[in-house]
Amino acid sequence: MADDGSTPQQAAAELATDVLVVGGGPAGATAAALLARRGWRVLLLEKDHHPRFHIGESLLPMNLPILERLGVLAQVRAIGVLKRGADFPVEGGAYHVFRFARALQGGPDHAFQVKREEFDQVLFEHARACGADAREGVAVERIEFDASGRARAALARDRAGRALRIGFRFLLDASGRDTLLGTQLKLKRRNRRHASAAIFSHYAGVRRREGEDAGNITVCRHAHGWAWLIPLRGDLTSVGVVCSPEHLKQRRGETEAFLLRTLEGIGEARERMRGAQRVAPVHVTGNYAYDCARMHGPGWLMVGDAYAFVDPIFSSGVFLAMHSAESGAMAVDAALREPAREAALLAAHARAFERGLDEFKWLIYRFTAPPMKHLFAHPRNLLQVEQALISLLAGDVFEARPVRWRLRVFRLIYALTALRMAPHTLRDWWHRRRQARIALVGDTLQPDSR
Repeated sequence: MADDGSTPQQAAAELATDVLVVGGGPAGATAAALLARRGWRVLLLEKDHHPRFHIGESLLPMNLPILERLGVLAQVRAIGVLKRGADFPVEGGAYHVFRFARALQGGPDHAFQVKREEFDQVLFEHARACGADAREGVAVERIEFDASGRARAALARDRAGRALRIGFRFLLDASGRDTLLGTQLKLKRRNRRHASAAIFSHYAGVRRREGEDAGNITVCRHAHGWAWLIPLRGDLTSVGVVCSPEHLKQRRGETEAFLLRTLEGIGEARERMRGAQRVAPVHVTGNYAYDCARMHGPGWLMVGDAYAFVDPIFSSGVFLAMHSAESGAMAVDAALREPAREAALLAAHARAFERGLDEFKWLIYRFTAPPMKHLFAHPRNLLQVEQALISLLAGDVFEARPVRWRLRVFRLIYALTALRMAPHTLRDWWHRRRQARIALVGDTLQPDSR
């Protein structure tokens, strides 16, 4: 006991490792597994306990080579629903299906829909099997920097309140939307180009497409955004709507009723949801498009959602997280072996990742615009542009020059279409600017659950 009768604070237990990975989701588990296999001491800390609910259940074909390199593809196949493409309903009850088999450069012709609690647990346990010291229920609270500005140690606390101080040679921030360093260093910033919010849950009894399209994700537009239907194992379907902040504010606490009203206004979703029963809580995620002003610094690198998150229209989230983690882990491995090259290696990784991310962003920012609606409803394969677009939807944009130059042609086609539809395009542009202003002054950034 202290002299004043209080209990002195317990001293933090000291640990040391080569690489500290904060966050046990797809990005963190991927990086931890790869670096442990390279022979480094890796400490992987996850604040929650697996299995835990998470949104982002639709993978892309380019996830499959990463999963194969990790050595978990068979496990993921066992828990997944086969996804051969993406469905976009058009007028008259028909669909336009972007089938991955038609991608420009070949590659996997399918992906999987997964329950994230199962998928994330597979990856986390695999990181442990690869040699990472993977611990759950430990939250990293703060990063310490030395006099030169290099990240050197982390202060953490477990569920029992025990404090840890972890020294490391390198830090990988894979903390997801918590974005540990983005928050601590005040790097996180809302995306001023795109404002949206989501309401979602799981339902049983949702009617599926027939035949080989039964496992496809369906993306439906509505007056205020878009909606998704993602088939999962066991007659379960992930159903959600993404809408503008202004539209979201109309829910006034009626979360599930608001979700159902929005779905009722979407013909295809209404028909497929007829008789469905909700079997999970309804979740609300506020304005979730953001990035950070920097991706890396001396002794640290952000991967996955810790660095940036964009609207998940094209199911890019898990793929971008795992791709950035794999590429980032290789940069960190090289930097640990050749410290003098660290800054150059991290900068090269960041440039390459941003180049691919920008391809998704350009399309996402314009997805609900009238010219894009027209082009998706009337696709043409001039100069194999449609196949390049399918390659983008499959995730094949990072080392794919034949894809990228055709996507530039698509941008030109979009611009010409926008000119032809100028009045509609201008109204949509003004609406999106207004929604961005509403999001910036509103209070919709924090996630919520009901």
